[in-house]
Amino acid sequence: MTDPLSAYIESTTASHRKGCPVSELRDKLRRVGLRPTRQRVSLGWLLFGKGDRHITAEMLFDEASRARVPVSLATVYNTLHQFTEAGLLRQLAVDGAKAYFDTNPTEHHHFFLEEEGELVDMPSSGLSVADLPEPPEGMEVAGVEVIVRLRRKTA
Repeated sequence: MTDPLSAYIESTTASHRKGCPVSELRDKLRRVGLRPTRQRVSLGWLLFGKGDRHITAEMLFDEASRARVPVSLATVYNTLHQFTEAGLLRQLAVDGAKAYFDTNPTEHHHFFLEEEGELVDMPSSGLSVADLPEPPEGMEVAGVEVIVRLRRKTA
């Protein structure tokens, strides 16, 4: 049981932090079991501060460099994988050489624009995945990801 003074301090501190994006990001990291280090908060700010998007480690590293966030490419990769394991991101393998990370971790499908190398969320209506094969003994389907590759028509 907390004493009244501690409860008061906690409630006033929480209300002062409410609405502060950096404080909310730190709280989000703590809720998923990640310590809000300076590097995680800085990279999280770059990742989640622009809404839902699809990004590679190299793209995030370039953004961090432009924002003068002192991180190595290895730290960017490690952070992206930690965020993915914690459920904050979804990793999408589009081709063997490049992994994309989606800041919208909910189940949804994508278009991949081949010429641009860009992922775009597919509208949620109109796609039905049916008649999946029975998984092997002791396994269950964890999810289904559909990536439709698009390219411009040639005349």
